[in-house]
Amino acid sequence: MKLFAKSLLALACMIFIVATSSAQEMPGLRGAWKAELNGKTHILLITNKHYTHTEYDLAGKKFIQSNGGTWSGVNDVELKAEFNTTDKASVGSSSKIKVTIADDKLQLTGSSMPAAWQRIDAGGGALNATWRISGREQNGQLHDIPPSARKTIKILTGTRFQWAAINTATGEFFGTGGGTYTFKDGKYTESIEFFSRDSSRVGMQLSFEGEVKGNAWHHRGKSSKGDPIYEVWTKED
Repeated sequence: MKLFAKSLLALACMIFIVATSSAQEMPGLRGAWKAELNGKTHILLITNKHYTHTEYDLAGKKFIQSNGGTWSGVNDVELKAEFNTTDKASVGSSSKIKVTIADDKLQLTGSSMPAAWQRIDAGGGALNATWRISGREQNGQLHDIPPSARKTIKILTGTRFQWAAINTATGEFFGTGGGTYTFKDGKYTESIEFFSRDSSRVGMQLSFEGEVKGNAWHHRGKSSKGDPIYEVWTKED
């Protein structure tokens, strides 16, 4: 009887391991996706809870539009808007889309976004998350920036980033920028592909000293204007 019980336990453990392994191998929604439509580039970034969708003309250095917010669900996904550069009134509203993923290709149904996407990365890395700026150095002192509706967030997948300055209570949008990044040996480097407030920043590369301590990401360097900065970002998901 004891031998039978042990056999059942062993079988259950094997089933659990196989099921867990299969679930981990299934392609997920999180990461970065790209679509090319009518000569324009669309980038979709998805972390554990947040997403951004941005359209731009890289060759022409032209930012077109961006929107983003939170998401939940598996195949039938609910999106809740936190910012929209072309439709301020949509902030706070929810919509549902159907998601299908196969062979690193994403298909969206019921969305105003492009229908077909190709995976760029599947997330991963120390910075893969949504971050909110929570501290900034001014006159040699680090000042806390408490959570509020008026905030600056930065979404990073495995290879791409986007920051957005927004107000989720009023729907106001203050600016965004993004592109690709690398983070290795304490050095964080951004390559800018779009910038809503100043197209001349497109093509610039910015490097910072970077360090992640728990849920805090510290980085120090110079802004796209050349001003020295030291910032702390807190992980949101």
